[in-house]
Amino acid sequence: MSLPKDFHALTVRELGAGLRARRFTAVELADGFLARLETIGPRYNAVVTLTKDRARAEARAADADLAAGRDRGALHGIPYGVKDLLATKDIPTTWGAEPYRRQVFAEDAEVVRRLAAAGAVLVAKLSMVELAGGMGYNHPDAAFNGPGLNPWNPKYWSGGSSSGPGSAVAAALVPFAIGSETSGSIITPAAYCGVTGLRPTYGLVSRRGAMALSWTLDKLGPMARSAEDAGLVLAAIAGKDDGDPTSVEHGFDWTAPPDGALIKRRPWRIAVPKGVTEKVMPEVRANFEAALGALEGRAEITRDVEWPDFPWGPAVGAIVGAEGATAFLDLIEAGGLAKLRCPRDRWAGYGGTAVAAVDYLQAMRLRGPMKLAVNALFERFDAIASPSRATVASPADLEFQKAWPGFSGGPPLIPAGNLCGLPSISIPTGLGAEKLPTSLTFLGAAFDEATLVALAHDIQSRTRHHRVLPEGVAK
Repeated sequence: MSLPKDFHALTVRELGAGLRARRFTAVELADGFLARLETIGPRYNAVVTLTKDRARAEARAADADLAAGRDRGALHGIPYGVKDLLATKDIPTTWGAEPYRRQVFAEDAEVVRRLAAAGAVLVAKLSMVELAGGMGYNHPDAAFNGPGLNPWNPKYWSGGSSSGPGSAVAAALVPFAIGSETSGSIITPAAYCGVTGLRPTYGLVSRRGAMALSWTLDKLGPMARSAEDAGLVLAAIAGKDDGDPTSVEHGFDWTAPPDGALIKRRPWRIAVPKGVTEKVMPEVRANFEAALGALEGRAEITRDVEWPDFPWGPAVGAIVGAEGATAFLDLIEAGGLAKLRCPRDRWAGYGGTAVAAVDYLQAMRLRGPMKLAVNALFERFDAIASPSRATVASPADLEFQKAWPGFSGGPPLIPAGNLCGLPSISIPTGLGAEKLPTSLTFLGAAFDEATLVALAHDIQSRTRHHRVLPEGVAK
């Protein structure tokens, strides 16, 4: 048995088929991805820690189970990585920040436990923006091991704060990874790196053992090569956890066939909010329209839908500022911000301690009418479509406000979706400026991830953008 030369480009389902057909073993697969992580990962600052011993032990167990006829499902024997804010027993969990570089926990995060139970093989802890960006970073160089770099063009950022998962999946260093999102940290790196990112409904996935930034906004979700892969991963990690009181009694199942024969509601009713393509890069707009065109005959698309008018950005800012300062109050009071890498993080984090109670409570109070207004749209539509980001990735050596001036985008769907706790999926739509990826996002109703995955899978069954690897890592 031996790995095919293109093993790294295969989907989760394809890798699983190879394992079950005994074309290669889980140990061979783990070693293959570990080698890529070790040799290619440093180019993009994608990896914090390789988990070699654990990976080989889990891979041996996966092989033994298959030999004994015990198949744990779609992820059995499949390697993966996690953003380094998820606790892993006896392995450092750095939170991307110098003050926590030697931090070690005594048990795994719940998501890691669930993936182990599904037979998946942990091969790496992946890079992230320090403290998930909660201290107000304004530059890509905001992690103790340097900025996340984009496999499509290393002069550009991979996105934050799940920078490592974005780079690692794009560079085919892992078949899938787990990222986190408070307001954009799955969707943005997925968009910039040209992979599929699935942000689940708030409460669908347990956060036990994950670094807390904002208790009322944080979510964990998969980043993968395809929508189908993201659905398979979400199915393994979703569901109630008694150790996380914010998790809910609501699971997720994804059993779609690989041929794209999906029928839930056809034609799908898709809304395109007014203004979403007005202040975006021309290639972003053209690729967005082409992706929607792939749904011709299977979707009714309504243009210029009015988006509810609320202070989405300021509300997210007040909540993340106050809750983030509370989560890291000990670090702030001890002067630990001085050890952070991004200069702005060393002082901006103090601003969270000064958020007025009335501002925080007003932002939280507004979430009620915000949810009512957005939920009303889902009485008319199955999903809301927009470009994931107005531009391609930012240059890795510039402050964000100096990158791509003039492209401000449309309605703020990322903060809106997070404030309302709604799911979203980002898929690649092609390449734009500097040969960097562009992407489309679908926003869905609470706990309707199935529609989002089905829509994305339908487009991907008719396009090839998700199967193309960056030139530098294709072989």
